[in-house]
Amino acid sequence: MSEVFLKTKPKVLLVRKNLEAKQIGIMGGTFNPIHNAHLLIADQVAKKLNLDEVWFVPDNIPPLKKVADKIDANDRRTMIELAIAGNPKFSVKSFELKRGGISYTVDSLKYLKKAYPQYRFYLIMGSDQVAQFSKWKEPNTIATLATLVGVNRANYSANTNYPMIWVDCPSFAISSTLIRQNIKTNNSIRYLVPEAVREYIKKKGLYRE
Repeated sequence: MSEVFLKTKPKVLLVRKNLEAKQIGIMGGTFNPIHNAHLLIADQVAKKLNLDEVWFVPDNIPPLKKVADKIDANDRRTMIELAIAGNPKFSVKSFELKRGGISYTVDSLKYLKKAYPQYRFYLIMGSDQVAQFSKWKEPNTIATLATLVGVNRANYSANTNYPMIWVDCPSFAISSTLIRQNIKTNNSIRYLVPEAVREYIKKKGLYRE
């Protein structure tokens, strides 16, 4: 099975002449909580597209859904930090939390392009996000600010009118919703999230109510 599908021909710089032009993957979301599928996707995309780093960007208020269970943003950020510890390619960026309000991807990418004009950004999306992409704020602008990367996900179509690099990842049927439901019903979340995240959730009593 092919690892990377190119529906168009975006410039994936697998061999770079300018060593300062880092290639950065962007993974946005509520991460409520972050889980092992998030980490798997980030690792697979980073490897297959030869990215220098992947930045996890937790949103403050998502525009298309509510943050379930009223978990504090600092808890969501801390769980990301615990989950990615030990991987030098991964980091968390909290500028959306500091900015407050509704977190629009287009605003975040404009900020990043201004702050890091020498970097090339790759916006990593699951197929479910790709299916809603046309409903996002200024999707055409987003497509000019970052290379769009779609990760195949079961039960979602890979059809889109936007230029997209499609990356195959191993199937991993985990969701934050499933984890929250397991906690509320006193079922195990071991091996669904990193152990440090599981311990943090248990210590803080998150998602119990």
